Amino acid sequence: KMLAAYFDCPGGPENLYVKEMMKPHPGEGEVLVKVSASALNRADLLQRRGKYPPPKGASDILGLEAAGSVAGLGPGCKGRWKTGDAVMALLSGGGQAEYVTVPEGYLMPIPNDMTFIQAAAIPEAWLTAFQLLHFVGKIQKGERVLIHAGASGVGMAAIQLVRLAKAIPIVTAGTQEKLKATANAGAAAGFNYKNEDFSEKVLAFTQGSGVDIILDCVGGSYWEKNLNCLSTDGRWIIYGLLSGGEVHGDLLARLLSKRASIHTSLLRSRDKEASNGYQQCYKEQLVKAFTENVLPYFSGGTSPHLQPLVDSVYPLHEIAEAHRVMEENKNIGKIVIEMP
Repeated sequence: KMLAAYFDCPGGPENLYVKEMMKPHPGEGEVLVKVSASALNRADLLQRRGKYPPPKGASDILGLEAAGSVAGLGPGCKGRWKTGDAVMALLSGGGQAEYVTVPEGYLMPIPNDMTFIQAAAIPEAWLTAFQLLHFVGKIQKGERVLIHAGASGVGMAAIQLVRLAKAIPIVTAGTQEKLKATANAGAAAGFNYKNEDFSEKVLAFTQGSGVDIILDCVGGSYWEKNLNCLSTDGRWIIYGLLSGGEVHGDLLARLLSKRASIHTSLLRSRDKEASNGYQQCYKEQLVKAFTENVLPYFSGGTSPHLQPLVDSVYPLHEIAEAHRVMEENKNIGKIVIEMP
């Protein structure tokens, strides 16, 4: 048996509790990980409210990432990992429990000088940001990238990855404290969307030319301002709809006049259940590219030095409180859940 974060019916944070459940068994090509820490994501909040069910075949336990140690190997593993290895992983569910099973190709080694708490703050946010910038946005040196929700987990990762790609990160956030944190992480400029028109500010900062890429988790309410400050041939990448998905106005004509493109991306739904194997390959390729091109920069003494930002740590039995904090938009960086 094991303990896991669970809820019986959709609703508020008060519906969460710690439940005793059966420990999972690793299947073909899977690794059993003893979880030390997991981190919270917006998707967990949506799932708890009944608005984002796990993909077919995924665990219905919350948690899209975990860090811990290898506790067992399923049949058919290729010998990449051995018992006791310190690993972190992107998951389609199940991370907020004492044990989770992971396809071996989704595991990444934890850098030597990093704690499980820090490592838990990496997989979902950093792989999402890396995928949006490189696989979807095809970021080039010198390009300007506008990152909405700059102080979120994905935002903080994106700022550092834009710098690593020798491009220029510009952010929006809702408080001066958050803007200060993004500047410390490397943002070249930051604007408070609550009391400034970010599109005007971005155009002023870029001397009228606008940004080449927008990373947008807000959606509907931002469409006009996004198009205002998107450059000719710019790429607008939508990966969340915090303000809803409805657009009222001449979106297509505005898009066409700039020869701009809209891309959309969800990482979680690229599940291993996919019939053609393509989605599994995609996640494995993503993990491999990240492990080779980004992970080394988390180790001490590297330049630029990448750092996951942990906002706060909660024990598993305080999972409801952790959800409340994220729901109130109080966190800067990641909220981490520590296993008993």
